[in-house]
Amino acid sequence: MVKKTITYTDLNGTERTESFYFDMSKPEIVKMQSSVKGGYDVQLRSIAADLNGARIMEFFDDFISKAYGEKSEDGRRFVKSDEISKAFMETPAYEILFEELITDADAAAKFVNAVMRVDDNAANNPQVSVVNR
Repeated sequence: MVKKTITYTDLNGTERTESFYFDMSKPEIVKMQSSVKGGYDVQLRSIAADLNGARIMEFFDDFISKAYGEKSEDGRRFVKSDEISKAFMETPAYEILFEELITDADAAAKFVNAVMRVDDNAANNPQVSVVNR
């Protein structure tokens, strides 16, 4: 699970610092990897290599919406839904995260690798590679 603390100014002009959570379960990762030819990591490298801004933005918009969720009070569940993702993506915090990911390749690689559990998966599956730039 990735905890991202973001400081932003809300729509009422109040500065806020909040923590947001991003995670994908192992079944979600497997489904995501199998949903595109060659795997998600290959797709991301292809997008980064051709520097297609529209594809990069589309990728991160989709990735964030799939990874964002809220921890349950008891810490036993990570709750995701279209409504929860939409609510986050309508905040200025989303704007800050989105801008960081599409303008900073290192931050983007670290975020994607952490959410996709690349280090964990690489240890268990040598075919999974780390996404760099």
